[in-house]
Amino acid sequence: MSLPPSLIVDPPADRQIRRSLDEAVPRSREDGERLRVAMLAPPWISVPPPGYGGVEAVVSVLSEALVRRGNDVTLFCAPGSTSSARVVTLLEESHPDEIERSLFEVDHVARAFAAIDRARGTHRFDVVHDHCGFTALGMADRLDTPLVHTLHGQFTDATAAFYTRHESKATLVAISRAQRAKAPRSMRGVAVIPNPIDVRGWPLQERKEDYVLWIGRMTAEKGPHRAIAAARKAGVPLVLAGVIQPGQQTFFDREIAPHIDGDRVRFLGEVGGALKRSVFAGARALLMPISWEEPFGMVIIEALACGTPVIAFPAGAASELVLDGRTGFLVRDESAMAAAIGRLGGIAASDCRAWVAEHCDVDVVAAAYESAYLAAACRREQRIALV
Repeated sequence: MSLPPSLIVDPPADRQIRRSLDEAVPRSREDGERLRVAMLAPPWISVPPPGYGGVEAVVSVLSEALVRRGNDVTLFCAPGSTSSARVVTLLEESHPDEIERSLFEVDHVARAFAAIDRARGTHRFDVVHDHCGFTALGMADRLDTPLVHTLHGQFTDATAAFYTRHESKATLVAISRAQRAKAPRSMRGVAVIPNPIDVRGWPLQERKEDYVLWIGRMTAEKGPHRAIAAARKAGVPLVLAGVIQPGQQTFFDREIAPHIDGDRVRFLGEVGGALKRSVFAGARALLMPISWEEPFGMVIIEALACGTPVIAFPAGAASELVLDGRTGFLVRDESAMAAAIGRLGGIAASDCRAWVAEHCDVDVVAAAYESAYLAAACRREQRIALV
């Protein structure tokens, strides 16, 4: 069954990228043409992540796809990482408990920039793809190699001011139209390329079990307590899975723990690997009662890849990743979420998987990024020619 195009996420080759290529590069990447990409991951968690780690998971599957497509990728990342790309670790240890500490981010980026600058001749990089927060973008004009920066976070007053000052130093890519809509006005024309998933690595399960699933960080804005309320109203078992990060234990003890009985509400803790895929595949639905403008939501496309519908509040990117009535339901509160659980029989697992394969499969996303890399490299050559 053919699904309609996404309502918000731009097609694989974003329109702005197409315009850039039409103006600057009269072709897309040729078969067999090798792009030399410096992939800059954050220094906090290894690639792929052993458990929680959304950006690291994105970097991992994208790097694998770019290598498989014939590109030369060097992955600058935290110790303990593995990849088909050439792996370069720069710090002595990873820093999962010190995320966003500028000391480690600056050290990591500075060492990566030094290595990139040293690459010469046939080893010179065509582009740097930055997933590393703020340091690399802020210093991108100190680097000879063009930089593509993926916007992974939510915009705040502080980050909006930062991007307003530094956006001209690189090619920016948003991960959803919802995220782009919250950007400073000058950035609202940037390309949108969704986060990737390797659909082949996730099992399609047509026959579901009885439970519904919530998975994520144990915070109020992610809504695990609201998922409990919705599942209770619907009279269905709920499985909770996720990491309790520093500062979240009090919320968990007050709002979640009293409801865990091992039967109607089960808590698995942090899950990864085969267990995570099995939990997604078996669920009747993924519940997403979020109360914040989430820029993307990897768990949504992970569920859809397994043929599991998503019932979500229409906040952030959820309203563009969930096609109401086709791959899940968009609802306003816990009562509507409970009612939607009763309508899951009208959602086909194959439709969920087909939509995510068309829009977010890693080869689709990698092709879009190859176009972005070519456009960024061509703009650099044009600037050099004008000097």
